Amino acid sequence: QVQLVESGGGLVQAGGSLRLSCVASGRAFSRYSMGWFRQAPGKERVFVAAISFSGFSEPSTSYAEFLKGRFTISRDNAKNTLYLQMNSLNPEDTAVYSCATDSSPWTCPPKLDYWGQGTQVTVSS
Repeated sequence: QVQLVESGGGLVQAGGSLRLSCVASGRAFSRYSMGWFRQAPGKERVFVAAISFSGFSEPSTSYAEFLKGRFTISRDNAKNTLYLQMNSLNPEDTAVYSCATDSSPWTCPPKLDYWGQGTQVTVSS
């Protein structure tokens, strides 16, 4: 059974940066697409970014349009870790950020149907 453990959240001022991490255990990490979602208070969870499993080419990435290039998703397969670099944060980015993965390997397109507990990110104005 895979375990996803997020870290790196916290309180940051507007304009600042944070890097979130998600360590996955219990599986061959490189075979699974990964992603980040967020849920703000009183709102539904929304997609933030995703990165494909590692195959014969570099993993592909995708982002929510509202990010406008401020966030970068990456993965380190040797460390079984997913990252989300968040720059130019604003109060609207305040949310619980959760990493997600597929239940099965090599899933294309990814379903991202297995979730971690999340880490709180709070951006003050």
